[in-house]
Amino acid sequence: MQFDNTLTINAPVSEVFAYLARPENLPRWNYALDHTEQTSPGPIGVGSTYRQTRTLPRPAEENFRITEYDPPNLLTAEGDFGPLTGTATYRLTPLDQHTTRLVNTFHLTASGAFKAVVAIAGPRVKHAVAKNLDVLKGILETR
Repeated sequence: MQFDNTLTINAPVSEVFAYLARPENLPRWNYALDHTEQTSPGPIGVGSTYRQTRTLPRPAEENFRITEYDPPNLLTAEGDFGPLTGTATYRLTPLDQHTTRLVNTFHLTASGAFKAVVAIAGPRVKHAVAKNLDVLKGILETR
């Protein structure tokens, strides 16, 4: 399954990237997450690893790593996303000094019994991600 969500955020691209580049912020705007922490030493960059606690669709511990890091335009993480694995990419483009276009792309795969579920649940997953991105937009526009 692959899908994109695109939104315009009334904040400078550098601020949007800086917020996204702190995965510890994820639980503030993703309602399905309880906690995210870095598990590798040093500043974020390609190879940085993280562990997070998910509450929905069921409690789980997930791990992911940063695979692309190009401030302030590109951030990609690869790993576990609920019962799925895949990549989440954030592409940022400045529209002007104070406005950013964010394109969030997910490539997700499932194994076993979850393959059938993904085919059915795909539109709901995209919608849930879009709702989370709306929360992110609200946070960034009120900072």
